Formats: sequence, C-alpha cells, structure tokens
Amino acid sequence: MPATSESARINLRTSPEAKALIERAAAMMGSTVSGFMLQNAYEAARRIVAESDTLMLSQKAFEAFVATCENPPEPTDALRMLMARR
Repeated sequence: MPATSESARINLRTSPEAKALIERAAAMMGSTVSGFMLQNAYEAARRIVAESDTLMLSQKAFEAFVATCENPPEPTDALRMLMARR
C-alpha cells in the first residue's frame, strides 16, 4: 500500500458474526481491524484491477498481433476518411 500523509474515510456495516471473524483474524495477524481490512481490501482491489487491465492472448493470437504490427495493412478509404475528420 502506498504511504501517504493524507487519509480518507471508508465506512461500512456488517453482521456481528463477520465483525467477530474479522476481529479474530486481525488479532491473529497482529494487526488492528482497520489495518487488516485496509490491507486485504487494497490487495483484492489491486488484483481485480490488474486482471481487468491485462489482456490474455493465445500464442497463435499473439503471433498474429505481432505480425500485423510489424506489417500493417494499407489503410482503407473508411479509415482515411475517419482520420481526416476534425
């Protein structure tokens, strides 16, 4: 998690059972509830965003992509018209 001198508040409500479990897990990790929740939510958010921002291709699709980048087709009339628009 990036260190910052500024802070922002996040409030949430949960069931007593979930609260007790989170408190227990935080204690087992030697952390505060806030620290435990922030670290785990931050890690989950990073993973979700990274998965969304990552494009996975098969080897065949990757090779086709690279080949097209290295030898692009001539622009079509439609592309020329689109690029001429302001």
